[in-house]
Amino acid sequence: MPERSLLDLTVRELLDAVAARTSAPGGGAAAALTTALAAALTGMAARYGIPVPPLPDPDGTRLPADALAAIAERADALRVRAAALADADADAYAAYLTALRLPREDPLRATAVAGARSGAAAVPSEIAELGDAVSELALGLRHRGNPNLQGDVVAAVLLAAAATTTAAALVGENLGPDPRTDRARERASEASDRAHRATGRG
Repeated sequence: MPERSLLDLTVRELLDAVAARTSAPGGGAAAALTTALAAALTGMAARYGIPVPPLPDPDGTRLPADALAAIAERADALRVRAAALADADADAYAAYLTALRLPREDPLRATAVAGARSGAAAVPSEIAELGDAVSELALGLRHRGNPNLQGDVVAAVLLAAAATTTAAALVGENLGPDPRTDRARERASEASDRAHRATGRG
């Protein structure tokens, strides 16, 4: 039988799987799922920002209902993609281990290892991109969404920033000095800056 997706595990099973003495799930899967959680919080906060029935906004400080609906829809798309990367990260790492186990005398081993390492870096690179996007989306709700959901919005920004920073570190571990590492670190810096702004420290 095929292995179960991480998304099909109970929370308890997922935590046990991460804690087990196995190579995966590890930091990449944790970053992907954290990004998905941040996106889920963003979607919830956006939906709660849409008043039912519509309420007057004399100061014009609240985002209009159509803008909030668009944020919720975008957050849902980011959540679905980020969640899928939890399994993709484990698959990419397994492919890397398979390449490493090739006989050292195999003339194709070096190429296989390099390709698998690049593939393993591609997943956290995308996680960093998604986390950066989630942090930006969530920050947009910080002062223009439902005031009762501000704690959840801050949590979304902080979680997204942490996931982006984690993913960038993993890209660096896989690739070392590389334009992809630089870009992931730029995204982590941007997300961290939003975290400071969300908490009033920047």
